[in-house]
Amino acid sequence: MRPSLLHAIALSLPLLGLGCIKSMLTNGQISATREAAGTFNTIGDYELARSAAAAGLVQFEGMHNLAPDNDDALFLLTQSWVGYGYAFPQDESEVATDKGDDDLADYHKKRALLAYDRAIAYGTELLSHKAKGFEAAKKNDMTFKAWLNENFSDKEDVPNLFWLGYAWLAKADLSKEIPVIVAEVYVGVDLVEKAISMRPEFEHFSGFVVLAAYHSRPMGEQDEGRKLFEFALQKSQGKNLLTQVTYASTLACNTGDRALYEKLLNEVLSSDDPDPQQRLINTLAKRKAKRYLANRQRMVDCGFDMGPAKGPEKK
Repeated sequence: MRPSLLHAIALSLPLLGLGCIKSMLTNGQISATREAAGTFNTIGDYELARSAAAAGLVQFEGMHNLAPDNDDALFLLTQSWVGYGYAFPQDESEVATDKGDDDLADYHKKRALLAYDRAIAYGTELLSHKAKGFEAAKKNDMTFKAWLNENFSDKEDVPNLFWLGYAWLAKADLSKEIPVIVAEVYVGVDLVEKAISMRPEFEHFSGFVVLAAYHSRPMGEQDEGRKLFEFALQKSQGKNLLTQVTYASTLACNTGDRALYEKLLNEVLSSDDPDPQQRLINTLAKRKAKRYLANRQRMVDCGFDMGPAKGPEKK
């Protein structure tokens, strides 16, 4: 009598071993989770997204524990910790600052930094699966660029490079008072530059927005920052509303250009739903734009001449 397929599989299980089966199932689940993760950005409910993001991070941490060498799990953790840190604790820190609650602002800032630290740890581990020597390479800007160019030339590398670079720069932005962190900011810049050199359109041209914000700092190359912001706006067709918010809160603020600041933020508030695939990002952008226009102290800190403020433009 010929054994059934089910019977044959059952007989083979002891040979495979339970650990191997668990690994196969876990790796398959992780791969499927990464493929489906993009749908999260279509959620426009901020509170729902915050709860889902926290739950998702716990799930990804568990997956990593079961499959510590799985690249998809490391990528999900890198990307998700960055996104979570920026969208939630860092945003909550800004809210507390605008309300004048410095203690609460500092608490949420520390939460954001913890998120970026985890993203950096997972991101560097992910890169090490393809090339060793990250720590030695970042001795200086020249050696790090050479290391990146030698080891990362495939378009498949872009997500890993971009999200690690984003985490690095986000941490540096919140750590301006710590010289050792600021001194290595070039690592984040080089990672993002390498990513957009291979796939400029990645994440709706967000790499250009990240670099534009970096160049728009008070002592930075602000003309370069403006060019990068305008390029990102043109290429993304204004559908990534965080571009306008970042443009306003960095370059317009740092140059004391109140007209540009209000124009960009009013554009965000008057926009409906420019891209369903970026709904969560744009929901966050609208929250920020409304707050940035409403808070007088924030605008004073930008050095604006505080005449009568303009309200949101009507369509």
